Amino acid sequence: MVKVQEYRGHIRNWEALCKELRIDPSLQREEKERQILARAYEEWGYDMADHMYGMFAFALWDEEEQKLFCLRDQFGTKPFYYYQTADGRLLYGTTIRQIMEQPGFVKEFNEDMLQIYLTLTYGAGEDTFFKGVKKLLPGRYLVWKDGKMEITRYWKPEFHPDDSKTLKEWADEIHTTLKSIMPEVKTAEEYAESFLSGGVDSSYVLAMSDVRMTDSCGYDEERFDESRLAAETARILGRENLRCRITPEEYFETVPYVMYNMEQPLGDASAIVFAIACKAAAEHTKICYSGEGSDEFFGGYNMYRNAERYGDNLKTFYVGNTNIMKEDEKKRILKNYSEDILPINLVKDIYEETEGLDPLTKMSDVDIQIWLEGDIYLNVDKMSTAAGLEIRMPLTDRRIFDIASRIPSKYKVDKEQNKVAFRTAAAKLLPEEIAFRKKLGFIVPIRIWMADDRYNQDVRARFHSETAGKFFHTEEINAIFDEYTGGNSDNWRKVWTIYAFLVWYDEYFVKR
Repeated sequence: MVKVQEYRGHIRNWEALCKELRIDPSLQREEKERQILARAYEEWGYDMADHMYGMFAFALWDEEEQKLFCLRDQFGTKPFYYYQTADGRLLYGTTIRQIMEQPGFVKEFNEDMLQIYLTLTYGAGEDTFFKGVKKLLPGRYLVWKDGKMEITRYWKPEFHPDDSKTLKEWADEIHTTLKSIMPEVKTAEEYAESFLSGGVDSSYVLAMSDVRMTDSCGYDEERFDESRLAAETARILGRENLRCRITPEEYFETVPYVMYNMEQPLGDASAIVFAIACKAAAEHTKICYSGEGSDEFFGGYNMYRNAERYGDNLKTFYVGNTNIMKEDEKKRILKNYSEDILPINLVKDIYEETEGLDPLTKMSDVDIQIWLEGDIYLNVDKMSTAAGLEIRMPLTDRRIFDIASRIPSKYKVDKEQNKVAFRTAAAKLLPEEIAFRKKLGFIVPIRIWMADDRYNQDVRARFHSETAGKFFHTEEINAIFDEYTGGNSDNWRKVWTIYAFLVWYDEYFVKR
């Protein structure tokens, strides 16, 4: 007998699996997917994930073999954590707080992670900010039997560029594949809305869906406000649009809520906006589409267009999408700095896996394995769950990645444009001005709000706090802050990253 101990996610190809595994398709979704997991394990054993599409993390107890089998999906869209107690038991769950609540857990701060975080703005790799709490990394499964643990990597991104196809043929394959995936994302009976920015990803997902209502965020600061573009896109596609206006007061009030529910510090300023957006959307829907995944798969970041100039130097410095503090600066501001804890060590194995491939592919692979799991998917999962909202990401799918893994870099970026093949596919449904609109990113006015004395009082206070003095030379971090408020807006990410950590630490080690 196989029992599902823990499950979080959405299995897209449930209909085909119900037929193959002889499961009643009329069951409630939660029960149906739990039966799929149990039967899939009985049928395919450790290879079960090869037969599943979707977003999932789970733990199964094999009664006959007396062993625990835990698995996280290929891209790490859903989290999974584990912890070994002093008396040799394994604690596990899809949240860290689940583990913290169990007997045998000892809460200790893992200060080594602070060095990684100050460069990346998130916690990368298998370690967390809690000593002993580990992440089961994407594409891995864990087997626990007789007090012994074994972790196996069952999937990894592989790239095999194919020069035999034209740009049009690649665009056709993307479009046809996404068209086949979309009916799996929700059933006809489920009601869903869609997050919509001014960008191509969310616009393409919307155009391919039957969603009628879209949700966008906006600010009074016009140069940061994409909501007008989103509203215009919705109008062109014949959909409705709801705008959530975010004020600096609400933004800063939401920071402790975000850091607590994130469970680990995250220095991504857009996480606060996303949390507010999730709470607003959850007032009128329980399911929302979002467009994550395509930037990393198809070459969506502007910096990818410079990949060739980096050449082999990439492996000496490229640790992912963010790299905000160099080692000499961290050495200056941290009270406890170790020469052995370097972010570049987290990606050495990835560069070995991509030896011989072009620089753009190497950058993409680093971001798929490190940035997506550590920042983007963490944010999506934690903030939506906290709000009682379920996010479904049609573009994060092995079938979509399979195409991206074969597209040559020349069809991903060129001198003028990023995500060329993907945008060409999107242009089959979207006007060219939307499909080929310049990428803006999830921009937030924090760089101007945080310099404003009307809103930054909590930042100032925390930079002088006892917590700050515990980890930082406060005169050094306040010099960074003063330089920022004095006009050097480039420092805003450093200030925000430190601030986010200080809020998080107080939530978990001071208040509680």
